[in-house]
Amino acid sequence: MSLVDIEISDHGLSLPEEIDIFLREADLRVNQFLENSSRRTTGFVPSDFKTVYHALQAIIDENLASGNLMCEWGSGFGVVASLASMLEFTACGIEVDQALVEASRRLADDFDLPVEFALGSFIPSGAEFLAEEAYVDNNAAYSWLITDAEDGYDELQCSLEDFDVVFAYPWPGEDYLISNLFEKYAAEGALLLTYDYPETMRLRRKVSELP
Repeated sequence: MSLVDIEISDHGLSLPEEIDIFLREADLRVNQFLENSSRRTTGFVPSDFKTVYHALQAIIDENLASGNLMCEWGSGFGVVASLASMLEFTACGIEVDQALVEASRRLADDFDLPVEFALGSFIPSGAEFLAEEAYVDNNAAYSWLITDAEDGYDELQCSLEDFDVVFAYPWPGEDYLISNLFEKYAAEGALLLTYDYPETMRLRRKVSELP
């Protein structure tokens, strides 16, 4: 199996009113959380949610996904999973930080969004060696690459191969890990959507290797 890039259309800058209202509230809560946090929340840096929304909208408009099950890796405040839910994906998120999981659940509940958030690691059980290799190879200082957290998929009662779309925001040096995890454990035909700073989206599909 391998990952192939898929071009997606730029759907402009306009947002539906309900999306704009949601993102204003999400931005407010994210900023308040960061200002009031007594410690630096490990690994929590929000992506550009408007850019991600337009990419998700393109996936819908261009009928690129094989189904509607979506998971946000390292979901933080759960904004991307919530946006996916507003686009009628069946969406969930996996996050290792308890405070962020609780914040994401409050945000989704306040907008009556049926999004499920699991506390744990998005690295499937048995794949820890990939995280360890990435940690060593990149001399990374990111603690979520090696974690004793429970497998987040257990709480969701599913596996990585069940998802049609996965979103992630890789840190520098982490894209190799994200790509490897998806290539080894996602279902054939599934889509990996990643946000690369600044404001760049990348969409890849898992396919059988060409002969």
